[in-house]
Amino acid sequence: MANSKRRHGAPKGSTTAHEQRGERKPLDRRQLLFLVSFVVLLGGGFTLLSLNAVDRLFVVPFTGLVAQVSGVLLDLIGQDVTMRGTQIVSQRFAVDIKNGCNGLETVAVFGSAVLAFPAPWKKRLTGFVLGVVAIQAINLVRVIALFLTGAYFPSLFDSAHTVVWQTIVVGFGVLLFLIWASRLQTRAPASA
Repeated sequence: MANSKRRHGAPKGSTTAHEQRGERKPLDRRQLLFLVSFVVLLGGGFTLLSLNAVDRLFVVPFTGLVAQVSGVLLDLIGQDVTMRGTQIVSQRFAVDIKNGCNGLETVAVFGSAVLAFPAPWKKRLTGFVLGVVAIQAINLVRVIALFLTGAYFPSLFDSAHTVVWQTIVVGFGVLLFLIWASRLQTRAPASA
């Protein structure tokens, strides 16, 4: 009986036994390596973010920078705000930006996926840096929008904070990875 599995170099249009039976193809080695690497990097990233020393030396100062930039932008659009560390305060509303609202968790998800992806390291690092910038830009929009929601529509703040903007920022990070990865895949030379 002939083996119906498609081998490397098999004619185009030939199918595997799995495809003939309408089954999903099992993960190949590259896909499995990507998934394992992604999970390990993601676990490591979230573990790192949860360490007290990392929180004190990096996360809180970084979050303070997010508050400062957001405060400057809020001032530019006519909101009279004061920044105190990770807090943005006005006469109408005050918000204290915490870990989880600074974009770093989305950066951890995006960065883990990009760094685990089977691409040349230069493309991974470029994708990572550009992705971090894009994620932080959308996170600044989030902080400003949430501040304005709290100031002018306080009854909507909780749902906007925990449902709407959390979904937008995380979804943006995932979408950004999918776009980056698909662009790499379409530019990759076809294998013989």
